[in-house]
Amino acid sequence: MYDERFVTPMRQELTRLGVEELRTASDVDARLKNGQGTTLVVVNSVCGCAARNARPAVARALQHGVTPDAKTTVFAGQDREATDRARSYFTGYAPSSPSIALLKDGKLVYMLERWQIEGRSADDIASDLKGAFDKYCAPKVAAASSAA
Repeated sequence: MYDERFVTPMRQELTRLGVEELRTASDVDARLKNGQGTTLVVVNSVCGCAARNARPAVARALQHGVTPDAKTTVFAGQDREATDRARSYFTGYAPSSPSIALLKDGKLVYMLERWQIEGRSADDIASDLKGAFDKYCAPKVAAASSAA
């Protein structure tokens, strides 16, 4: 495990975007088990491809007009119990960090593994995520149009 002072800025890259950090297995289950709607799960990491590719891609993708209902993250190598539990929801995929999953109603519908992140630009990864958001997430309806 890394010194928390070193990891905190890496955590904050996502939490300042409104991404909820899940630090325990019970946090993960509370958010993902029997989940309703869509949930983004970012498996964060200290590696270079998380810093250079994954976290910036998530930031760009979350600026898209269509986004998941909930945005969450676990930190591999730091919050092991939470990360292991989150990965248990990624049926059919080997542990990978960083990685980015999208669940709909508690079921995995989209996955980006490390091999799909490493060596690719943040813009390309963000484009993949936006495509998944368009496919699986309901567009947000403006409050003004729902009041009409």
